[in-house]
Amino acid sequence: MLTIVQRSKIGESTLEDSRVLLHRQTVLRTLQAELNFLNRGGYRRSMRTPWRSPYIFEESPSCPNFGNPTRPHECKDCWLMLFVPPELREEQIPCRFVQLTPEGVTVDSLYRYGTSVETEETLRKWLQHRIDELSNELSEAARVPFVTNG
Repeated sequence: MLTIVQRSKIGESTLEDSRVLLHRQTVLRTLQAELNFLNRGGYRRSMRTPWRSPYIFEESPSCPNFGNPTRPHECKDCWLMLFVPPELREEQIPCRFVQLTPEGVTVDSLYRYGTSVETEETLRKWLQHRIDELSNELSEAARVPFVTNG
C-alpha cells in the first residue's frame, strides 16, 4: 500500500501534505489514462511498426518521452519510478522492471516469455489493482481529517 498523507501535528495540514495528495491524484489519473490506452488497443501492432507491438510504458502517451526519439526527459523524473524497485532505478529503461504480479513478473520478463495476450492481461490487472488501491487511499484521505505518524 502506498502511504498518502502524513501530518506534522494532529489536525494540521502542511504544504507537503497537499503536494503528496496532489501527486497521488496525478498518478491516479495517469494510471487511468494508461488503462484507457491499453483498452483502446494502444499496445497492439501498429502501421508504424507492424513487426512488433509497442513497448509497454515506453511507447505510451503517459511516457514523458512519448513520440520524441531524442528522449529529452530523464527516467528518474517519470511517474513510473514509484513502481520500480530502488535497486533497479538506474537501469537504462527502468520502467521495464515494474513488478506487475506478486510472483515477480515484470514488463521485461513478459517481453522475454509472455505472449501479447498474456502481456495485455497482466498489465490490465496491474493497472486496475493500482487504480483501485490509489482510489481507496484518496477516499480514505478525504474522509480522515488527519493521519498521525504513530
